[in-house]
Amino acid sequence: MKKYEENEIDVDICSPLEVEMDEMWSFCHDKSHQIWLWWAVDHKTNTPIAFWFGTRQHKNLDKLIELLNPYKIGKVYADNNFAYEKRFGSDILKTGKKNTQQIERDHLTLRTRIKRLARKTICFSKSEVIHTTVIGLFINRYWFSIKQ
Repeated sequence: MKKYEENEIDVDICSPLEVEMDEMWSFCHDKSHQIWLWWAVDHKTNTPIAFWFGTRQHKNLDKLIELLNPYKIGKVYADNNFAYEKRFGSDILKTGKKNTQQIERDHLTLRTRIKRLARKTICFSKSEVIHTTVIGLFINRYWFSIKQ
C-alpha cells in the first residue's frame, strides 16, 4: 500500500458542494416494517457523502442534513418530495429527474447487488440492525475501498 506524504494530499472543502439527495425504500422482516435510506451523493463525483436510516418521516431528512452541516452546500438536486422544499430554499434546491440520474442509478446498484433490497424477493433481513449494517457496509466497501 502506498503511503502519502502530507503535501501530496490536496483536499478542497472550501468550494460549494453540489449534492444529489434521495430516499430509498426497503423493509425488514415484513413489508409493514419499512426502512428508508436517506442519502446524499456528490453530484460531480457520484461519491456518497452521508446516509441515514429511518422512516419516511421528514425528521430523518433533518438527521441527514445534520450530517451534511460540515460541508458547504451550494446546490441540492432532489426529486419532488416536498420535504426538500421545506428544508432548502429555492435558491439552493433544484428539483426534477434530470439532475438526480446518478443517485437513481446508485439505487439500482444497491438493489441488484444486495438481494435483500430487491422489491420482489424471498430474501429479507429479520433484524433492523443487520439490515442497516449490511447496507452501510456495502456502501462503504463499494465506494470507498481501495481498488487495486
